[in-house]
Amino acid sequence: MNPEEYRVMAELEGVQWWYAGMRRIARALLEPLLPEAGSRSRRILDAGCGTGWNLQALSVFGETHGVDLSPLAVAATKRRGGRVSLGNLLSLPYGSASFDVVTSFDVIYHAWVVDDVQAVRELARVLKPGGVLLLKAPALKILWGAHDEAVLSRHRYTRPEMETLVAAAGLTLVRSTYANSLLFPVLLTRRYLDRALNRHGSDVALLPPLLEKAFGTLLSIEAALLGWINLPIGASVFAVARKPGA
Repeated sequence: MNPEEYRVMAELEGVQWWYAGMRRIARALLEPLLPEAGSRSRRILDAGCGTGWNLQALSVFGETHGVDLSPLAVAATKRRGGRVSLGNLLSLPYGSASFDVVTSFDVIYHAWVVDDVQAVRELARVLKPGGVLLLKAPALKILWGAHDEAVLSRHRYTRPEMETLVAAAGLTLVRSTYANSLLFPVLLTRRYLDRALNRHGSDVALLPPLLEKAFGTLLSIEAALLGWINLPIGASVFAVARKPGA
């Protein structure tokens, strides 16, 4: 990723509406599968941990570890006190069956992940039998825009594509869903305007306070809805799967 993007992420990832909302949604998807009783012994890997904020959020479920390809990301995570290693998603620096939970937020879409099937197989390799994978990616080619180019995207995914990836890794799908759904019309309009106005650059920035609060509230509503239903369309897509075994 562009080094400037890591600097912006480090500043905003803890507070910006989208990051905070996606963490709430991830927690809503994981909570039914990760009982509190096992949290003391549970080991969690966030693959492509960025600047480390997800490690703090995931710590409610167990002991968190991060890995990232970027020395800038590793340094930022260490400054936050996280356990982190330098490593490539296509060849993780861990033994097989090392973790009870593996997460990967918006990594497999990236230009340097030249083989997303191998990447997900590698995530499955380090997962213990019976363990849980949560995989998240940007969704739907129709939303491709200036932000994707700024963060060196390679692809935006559909639910069937995510389901195919976890199946190819030998995992059993638990559920898949879109997210950032309530704002989908707004985001789609923004993308059409980006193309019409030839806008360039990332979307990662703080909005005016009222919009930050409003958009964050909509993602909180989605997190609650995902306790009951899957969402049919959205700007992000999640797949949750288990590794067969004990």
